[in-house]
Amino acid sequence: MRIHYVFLGAFLALAQAAYAEVASPPVLEPLKRQAQAAELSAQFLSRYSYKPVPLDDALSAKVMDGFIKSLDPDRMLFLQADVDRFMADRNEIDDAIEKQDLKIPFAIFNAYEQRVVDRMTYARGLLKQGFDFSAQEDFSVLRDKAPWPQSDAESNELWRKRVKSDWLRLKLGGKTDAAIRETLDKRYENTLERAYKFKSDDVFQSFMDAYSTSIDPHTDYFGAAASADFNVSMKLSLFGIGAVLQERDDYTTIRELVPGGPAQLSGKLAVGDRITGVGQGKDGAIKEVVGTRLDEVVQMIRGKKGSVVRLDILPADAGADGTHRVISLVRDKITLDKQAARKTVLSVKAGDATRKIGIITLPVFYEDFDAKRKGDKDYKSASRDVAKLLGELKDEKVDSVLIDLRNNGGGSLDEAIDLTGLFIGKGPVVQQRGSDGKVEVKSADLAAPVWTGPMGVLINRGSASASEIFAAAIQDYGRGVIVGEPSFGKGTVQTVVDLDQIVHNSKPEFGELKVTIAQFFRVNGGTTQLHGVTPDLSLPGLSDPTAFGETSYDNALPWAEIKPAKYPRAETVATLLPALQSRHDARVKTDPDFQRLVKDIADLKAQREKGVISLNEAERRKEAAAREKRLKDRAEAGDGEDLGDDGLEAGERSLSADIAIENARKNAKDVLLNEAAAILADEADLQQGVLKAATKQ
Repeated sequence: MRIHYVFLGAFLALAQAAYAEVASPPVLEPLKRQAQAAELSAQFLSRYSYKPVPLDDALSAKVMDGFIKSLDPDRMLFLQADVDRFMADRNEIDDAIEKQDLKIPFAIFNAYEQRVVDRMTYARGLLKQGFDFSAQEDFSVLRDKAPWPQSDAESNELWRKRVKSDWLRLKLGGKTDAAIRETLDKRYENTLERAYKFKSDDVFQSFMDAYSTSIDPHTDYFGAAASADFNVSMKLSLFGIGAVLQERDDYTTIRELVPGGPAQLSGKLAVGDRITGVGQGKDGAIKEVVGTRLDEVVQMIRGKKGSVVRLDILPADAGADGTHRVISLVRDKITLDKQAARKTVLSVKAGDATRKIGIITLPVFYEDFDAKRKGDKDYKSASRDVAKLLGELKDEKVDSVLIDLRNNGGGSLDEAIDLTGLFIGKGPVVQQRGSDGKVEVKSADLAAPVWTGPMGVLINRGSASASEIFAAAIQDYGRGVIVGEPSFGKGTVQTVVDLDQIVHNSKPEFGELKVTIAQFFRVNGGTTQLHGVTPDLSLPGLSDPTAFGETSYDNALPWAEIKPAKYPRAETVATLLPALQSRHDARVKTDPDFQRLVKDIADLKAQREKGVISLNEAERRKEAAAREKRLKDRAEAGDGEDLGDDGLEAGERSLSADIAIENARKNAKDVLLNEAAAILADEADLQQGVLKAATKQ
């Protein structure tokens, strides 16, 4: 370990000598509570995980690999010599955790910070010169498996191409050389400044992420900030002022006002206003927050319901030296409605009839655990909200219901079961096998289903866990048609453990663990683990299954099978599938929107497989012209606006321009949703035909 620190000190000295004009970032040190939390986590994970993994040299090596990868996933920062020195301690992390010594990961992170400063300073220096865009050069955009640079010269060459690529993209977007220099200098400066804002808790969170996911892909560690965010995502509520904030040029800027929240109701804040200071209570001192990290400003603004927060505001239309104003707001409960279940109705032609398809979009399986435990009758719940929406859709006399679970990564297991009950009433939904091998069948228990008509589920690669439980149960029962692409493939169950409760801490210090405790199985005995849910009717997808999904993890649990549960299966959907497939094939063959999407996906896959982009301007202009023609054709066909690539990243445009682009994307035609609705219309049409035929007999 002494060798490690000798190297680090020498490295910092060299870096300072090479870039004397740039101060080194702060050297971060581990805190006692962090070392205690790591050791306590290790004790728990070694004993109580679904598949306990001992903290030994083998796991130590995995943690080291994962930690380095998390810091430098594209292998653009560290040199091979850096990694070799880190690897000298590859088998020491287990002993260090047991001794409550976190110096190894902190030393690596400090070296990472200095490399960020080093590379960003070099990148900014390159902007003073121009580039030859007539040369035949390529830049590799897939470097996760590439070798680390062997020398400073090799790293410099890699960054020369990176900066050249950034410059060319802006040039193709129509920017002048002066504007490009200004934009990129600010971009690299922002990245550099972030290296000075890291805190000890950031290092610890990154290290514990690497440790926990080395146990299995879905075991996680939550520090205080991560724990608060997780709780908000499940409750869909928080106490604050009701403003969506964004960091722009060192200012915390109002991006959006939540309707009905204190900020919007006050009439004192507008989109684009900048928060320069925050004070607590009616007369607490106002602390300046210009240049402060966004997450820290957010924590200062959130607080107990009914408490007062004062904000020093620089209005959107004021210059840097403009007149400020101080406003007082009373914090209140803010409901995050954008993540709640929502509905819409589409009218779709099917056969000789027009069918009304009710679409319910569910972004996450949320449930306010605390409110439920306290007996709050109105606690927030995904299944409760969907039940209400189904009642409204009944009143609107829709012919079929589509549950859109695209990119729904899961949430509450109980909510997945209750949601299934809305469509099957009573019956087994999922089987759960614990680490002791015992299998428990978990069932829905509604007196009767809320919706008995035709239905279906739309999934993609981002549909995981609770989404897969629901979709699999609907498929196994033959209750509805599953449409989309194969789902994520997560077949494990996690629970959240409060480490402070375990040791009876009076105040939160150690954080929480989300631990895998069981594997779930379909009622047919199979599992979604690795395989996911295979749709009845496939639609194209944009994701790369080799890089996204359970199969992309090298420590994922294997697929398995147990005895099926007893459940009734309807064959109606199965008998309709050939006709549904035939209608789908015929429809998309002549659908220009669908065919354009297929072409886009093919182009994306080809680019992904190529792994490099040309740095030759003539070649890139040719590619850009073809892309712009496609976008123009699409815009003229009414499929959204022409959103060409201007080369800018989020936050580099004006706020109004960023919001306009975001809205244009939201309003763009959802080709896959429209086709899924058409399939559901066909299902309703065919089922009605079957009923008519049966009635005639």
